[in-house]
Amino acid sequence: MGEAAGRKKPYLQVVREGNPGKRPVDPGLILAAAKDLAEPDWQQTFPVVRSDKAQQDVNRRAREVARREWRRVVPVLQFTAGLADVDVNLLHDYCVVVARIDQCERDLSTRGMLIQGERGWQKNGATTVVGQYRSQLRVYIRELGLSPSARASFVAPGGGDDGDDGDPFD
Repeated sequence: MGEAAGRKKPYLQVVREGNPGKRPVDPGLILAAAKDLAEPDWQQTFPVVRSDKAQQDVNRRAREVARREWRRVVPVLQFTAGLADVDVNLLHDYCVVVARIDQCERDLSTRGMLIQGERGWQKNGATTVVGQYRSQLRVYIRELGLSPSARASFVAPGGGDDGDDGDPFD
């Protein structure tokens, strides 16, 4: 399956898959892949709120969801995408979006799609917020190659039996 019209394959993908057409490949900005990306301090993003027990529980769960997502995707992306230290903010934002979607979905599950307001029944605001977060999540998924369609044209590195040690830059 070819690339979208006018869209070139990322340099790392060309390195992994080869360049059978022998066309010149512009590597663009090459960053050294990070061995270990420092996981953010999720307590700074989702702080402990001492005055509000309910919000404290919400933030605790958000920290857990963000931490779990970071630990799930970073090892994979370090291998497939050659993440560098400059990617930490992107990954942090991606994990925050995943945690916020979880937060909105839990609110919708506990309070419902419609809530009683000053003027009668109205749409729970979490429905609008979760839609916005899901739109942002789609951008991150595409950018990071985290969906089957984003990975469709990728070939896994090290697929041959040439003794490759998994280094995509060999």
